[in-house]
Amino acid sequence: MLTLSPKAPFLYKPQNPNPKTQHYKPQTNGTYCKSELQSERGLEFETGETFFRHESAKGRDLGVLAASLYNQSKGKLRVLDALCGCGIRSLRYLMEAKADFVLANDANDEHRRVILDNLKRVDRGFGDERKWVVTHLDANRLLSECYLQKDFFDLIDIDSFGSDISLFLRSAMNTLSFDGLLYVTSTDGHSSGGHHPDHTLAAYGAYVRPMPFSNEVGLRMLIGGAVREASVLGYYITPLFSYYSYHGPVFRVMLRVNRGKLLENRHYGFITYCNKCGDSQEFSWAELGQISCSCNGSHDSSALVISGPLWIGPLHSAAYISEMINLAGEWGWIGNGAETDLEKLLKQMLDESDPRLKSGYIKMDEVASRAKINSPPLRTMMSAMQKVYFSLGTLHRDLSRTRGHDGILQRSFNSFLLLLEILNMEQLLGIEFKTI
Repeated sequence: MLTLSPKAPFLYKPQNPNPKTQHYKPQTNGTYCKSELQSERGLEFETGETFFRHESAKGRDLGVLAASLYNQSKGKLRVLDALCGCGIRSLRYLMEAKADFVLANDANDEHRRVILDNLKRVDRGFGDERKWVVTHLDANRLLSECYLQKDFFDLIDIDSFGSDISLFLRSAMNTLSFDGLLYVTSTDGHSSGGHHPDHTLAAYGAYVRPMPFSNEVGLRMLIGGAVREASVLGYYITPLFSYYSYHGPVFRVMLRVNRGKLLENRHYGFITYCNKCGDSQEFSWAELGQISCSCNGSHDSSALVISGPLWIGPLHSAAYISEMINLAGEWGWIGNGAETDLEKLLKQMLDESDPRLKSGYIKMDEVASRAKINSPPLRTMMSAMQKVYFSLGTLHRDLSRTRGHDGILQRSFNSFLLLLEILNMEQLLGIEFKTI
């Protein structure tokens, strides 16, 4: 049996665990980098022939912030990087999050030299003081070996391709410490767009159909799949943050895993979208026989699209995002006068973390098109809506949803039912709407 803990000798001799396996190398936008020196947050590393994206740096920033917060609160941090590529995530967990130990694994043993060269920037240590280990196993086999040896980790990062994450969820949760963090990835944009509903049903337990807010659906689909796997094992999960990026596309979610059951499945249900009026709604399992749209009060199956079961709860934790913002400020990553992309992203996540906000959105341009008016700038409209609704001490259930590229504000509104109220703002707030 393999011994992977730093508390015992490492006996594994690296080799290809399955010589017949062909390592799939997705050819997307020429993202394979020849061996050359790269730099990220001041750390230099090589990429070799591994699959590497500069655009994923913000996702790595978020992971490092979460890892560091865990280390600060628990006083320990053991990380398993299941699909480490060139090892940049492992290096950053060691250098920036001050991890006690990192297990960097990549099934392709041809990447070993690059990974070792990158991690050598941190002294490996010996015996109980060993800081890192590199292995080349199938991720599920590695996770299962760790679980059988009771070798648990505080943070498990699985940066997988397509919908492969569904293959690793259960073994990863078994190998995670109680109250540990699970950082999961999907790049399956076709499934989130509702183009392969049978595939999403098999991978995530959800039948997903085309909806205009497919980037948000992708995040809720990923979290929902994790909810399903966690419930089988007697766990429940809490999303700490959810991140969508257009390159790939990439869906990344940080989950906290605890023992217990999700209360009444209140955040695990169904989302509808009405092609007639553009409204989106959430329904629980108990309401399945009552699904309809308020625009006609009927069960018009031709107009109403239903996807689920999906996660319908908050995509971020406001308290946790606030801690991330504070830590990023301490590190000088944000707050230096010029607002960085990371700062914009974290602030947007904080805005989106209000639990009263519902699933889905609709583009403001589409609202304007149907109303035959020219829409004002988004910030002007948002400011006007906040003056109206927040001055009354209430938050409209359909207030703007913003799951745009990199989390940045998208020109979007949730419901056409707001249209009349929006038009009234011309008189209330002096906003001029020009008819087309």
